[in-house]
Amino acid sequence: MLPRNRWLVLAIVSSALFLIVIDVTVLYTALPRLTQELATTASEKLWIVNAYPLVMAGLLPGMGGLGDRVGHKRMFLAGLAVFGLASLGAAFSPTPAALIAARVLLAVGAAMMMPATLSLIRLTFTDEKERAFAIGVWAAIASGGAAAGPVLGGLLLEWFWWGSVFLINVPIVLAALIGGVLMLVNRRPEQAHPFDLAGSAQVMVGLVGLVYAIKEVAKRDPSFAAAGTALVIGAVAMWAFVRRQRSSAHPLIDFALFGKARFASGVVAGLVAAGALVGVELVFSQRLQLVLGLSPLEAGLLILPISAASFIAGPVTGLAMPRLGGARVLTSALALTGLALVAFLLTHQGPTAVWLSVLAVMGFGVGATMTAASSVIMMSAPEEQAGMAASVQEVSFELGGAVGIAILGSVMTALYTRAMTVPAGLSMTVADSIDQALLIAESLNDSDASQLTLLARGAFDEAFVGVITVASVMVLGAALGIWRRGT
Repeated sequence: MLPRNRWLVLAIVSSALFLIVIDVTVLYTALPRLTQELATTASEKLWIVNAYPLVMAGLLPGMGGLGDRVGHKRMFLAGLAVFGLASLGAAFSPTPAALIAARVLLAVGAAMMMPATLSLIRLTFTDEKERAFAIGVWAAIASGGAAAGPVLGGLLLEWFWWGSVFLINVPIVLAALIGGVLMLVNRRPEQAHPFDLAGSAQVMVGLVGLVYAIKEVAKRDPSFAAAGTALVIGAVAMWAFVRRQRSSAHPLIDFALFGKARFASGVVAGLVAAGALVGVELVFSQRLQLVLGLSPLEAGLLILPISAASFIAGPVTGLAMPRLGGARVLTSALALTGLALVAFLLTHQGPTAVWLSVLAVMGFGVGATMTAASSVIMMSAPEEQAGMAASVQEVSFELGGAVGIAILGSVMTALYTRAMTVPAGLSMTVADSIDQALLIAESLNDSDASQLTLLARGAFDEAFVGVITVASVMVLGAALGIWRRGT
């Protein structure tokens, strides 16, 4: 590797990482239009969003181990190819089921690439100061990229159809593939651990089962038998995964690490911060479009302060941590995020400048939390388990996003259904989601359409307040728990 190429390597892996994290949230501003064109149900809409982070979280530990066996360059390039093909499939999906399947394939490609991005940075940058800066860039993209998704989606939807949010991936993938083939080197560690396919399958089944149970309970007419079955399957799969890892000579996750307060606190903080970020963005972007009537571009621009502040928080937090300490920064940043959510709850119907400022503070808090969490996790693990710690760190972010969408999205559905008054003579499906209500309103006369739209938007606003309240309690509760436990 020529020294002058190391910054090009950083650019290549950063572009891939940006695609990975932005695809978690890029659909948010596209959901209203996508829902109408594909005629998706409320449950299908949540699975379209959630399939990607869930499958990725399940595959990340195993893919990190597989990269140790075959080489991180090969995994990175193979993942890019899968991601590019899946992006094409998602862009031209004719049905909700096809889009969900494409999102699953996107997750496979992303899981192949993501552990390799950080590993390639470590292999390429041998100078400690340059390596610290490169990892800081990585952390800023990981924390700020997801927040930028709605903005990019809004920009694309201003001029193109909803599939463009996936099609934009293809030229970037092609450029990264060419650059990767020419500039990356394939190195393997002296001792490679075996790939645990069964363990990866167990954790994925466990996550999907638990999330399905949450979503089912949130429905208008839930099947408690289906929810209970999914809960049992998920719990058994997770129990089997933990048992398998504890008895394995080469576990995907060494659960003994969670006995260290700093390590466990970093994981919890990463989970909660990522969950709050993507969950709040999901419901807020829909409120801007479906309740306030803004275009996707206008909605994306109003979410921009979250993204901008998250990007800024990464390097600022990195500079502050040596002086203030990782534990103090972690707790303070998480508390700042929670307080900003409370402030947003109180100001979201006030002057735009006020709640935009509050959103910026929330974005800064999330970016600082995720950067501090990354540092605490990595510094708490012994050097020989650095790769495993990196996988746990990445899983905490992706799983946090999936759980945030599942919990906050389900809370939104449940509260909307409870608050929605269905006018006489209309189908009860208008109580499933505001998308369904607005779609049905298009077929009514002006008077009835106006009444239904007013009722649906009022119910959505009530549910929105409930979601922000739950997110605030979740973040502040985590901050208090980490502070009391001590790190």
